[in-house]
Amino acid sequence: MAAKQFAIIGMSSFGLRMLEELSDLDCEIMVLDKNSDVVEQVKDSVTNAYIADAINEETIRKLIPPTIDAAIIDLGNRTEVSILVTNYLKKLGVATIVAKAETDEHGEILGIVGATHVVFPDREAAKRITPMLGSSLIFNFMPISAGLVIAEVRVPEEFAGMTLIEAHIRKKHELNVVAIRPEESSEYEFFSPDYRLDERDVLLVVGPEEKIFAFSGDVSPRRKGGAIGTMFRSLFARQERKGKSV
Repeated sequence: MAAKQFAIIGMSSFGLRMLEELSDLDCEIMVLDKNSDVVEQVKDSVTNAYIADAINEETIRKLIPPTIDAAIIDLGNRTEVSILVTNYLKKLGVATIVAKAETDEHGEILGIVGATHVVFPDREAAKRITPMLGSSLIFNFMPISAGLVIAEVRVPEEFAGMTLIEAHIRKKHELNVVAIRPEESSEYEFFSPDYRLDERDVLLVVGPEEKIFAFSGDVSPRRKGGAIGTMFRSLFARQERKGKSV
């Protein structure tokens, strides 16, 4: 089976991170950036590296094969160029186009012109970090969809000594426990229903955000009221109304 081929167009922070992650896979990687210093820095870790400005459609057509498995676009704050490049790739016939967005409006346009996946790195990082700051028992937190989260949660004190059956985590808390690890270990293990929970255990759980916070004994930040929460909701509402009127 032939190795998958990926193109990274633009080597800003997200592009560099994608290169780092993709380098662990058995795949061919092509990078394209107008900054010669950046291309020089990464050229030995990729299959092909090109110094070129992606704003030129002919350049994209010459360098990016339509059969490539995926193209990743990270042109920093050059939002107009990223929109153009996304459209170039769409017209070229690239099936999977991952584009980094700077704003909601930018992301919406990227989707319209052909991006199959729009990424908001800063927003997604904030969504993962905020719950960990708001709870002493949540170690990791990853939204999967609007209504589903996977998280690492230390066993609440009230459940210590119970078996998973006795704790009724699925029935009472609407959470599925996927695996368990001791707090001092990074390795998860599968479990039997008669396993007795220890307060130093960390559970890998899947379920609604509010249920995870309730299980950990904290209130979800999204449910919190008060002046600050009201201020942000009001600000976002004004921005949405402004966007719809344009």
